[in-house]
Amino acid sequence: MTTTFPDVTISTDRLVLRPFDGEDVTALAEMMNDEHVIAWTSVPHPYTHADAEAWATRESHAERTEGRGIVFAVAEFLTQRLVGIVHLRNTNWRTRSAEVGYVTAPWARGEGYASESVLAVAQWLFHDQRFERLELRTAADNTASQQVAQKIGCISEGVLRNAWMVRTRPENATDGSWTDTRTDLIVWSLLPEDIDDMEEPDGYNGHDDYGYGRGARAGASRYAVGADWS
Repeated sequence: MTTTFPDVTISTDRLVLRPFDGEDVTALAEMMNDEHVIAWTSVPHPYTHADAEAWATRESHAERTEGRGIVFAVAEFLTQRLVGIVHLRNTNWRTRSAEVGYVTAPWARGEGYASESVLAVAQWLFHDQRFERLELRTAADNTASQQVAQKIGCISEGVLRNAWMVRTRPENATDGSWTDTRTDLIVWSLLPEDIDDMEEPDGYNGHDDYGYGRGARAGASRYAVGADWS
């Protein structure tokens, strides 16, 4: 039984989803130091150049080679500018299921890039990799992430109470510090049949996801995949 994903690149009308490389380090560090990413995720803060280099050149690749999942750097097709991240993780090869997390850079929000990229990965996961379930977990107050889940056709399954920590700024704080606050997680799922009969979505004009924790536009379903199977 295969227990690693192939090394692939996925293309949509506007985006290229590919492995990270060393040229992404600066943009990655800038994206992960955005206040919304800090608030909703568990990434180190501050997120240093060394953190970004380790992720872009080693750690993201190890997710795939060690069988845990796969990480995509999401870039604009025309400019090659880094738009965000889509990360498949907690992969269960026996049940053919995985969890997805995603981040969108501040400058790219509101363009539907999160929903477009996550939907493309879901279609690849179901159609090419024969997976049967994709799970998504969003913090209870992360409405932007919940809008992405709804846009791509996810079904809300329930709430995990007090299951996650978000970062908030203390009242009257003047030093820019953050404090951990416990919150609920909403569990969403997407199955192959949820997207097989889905009409091609209209252009997505809502917000994109800030959270990594735990847009699909017309034509996004027509993705192309290039794979290195060696």
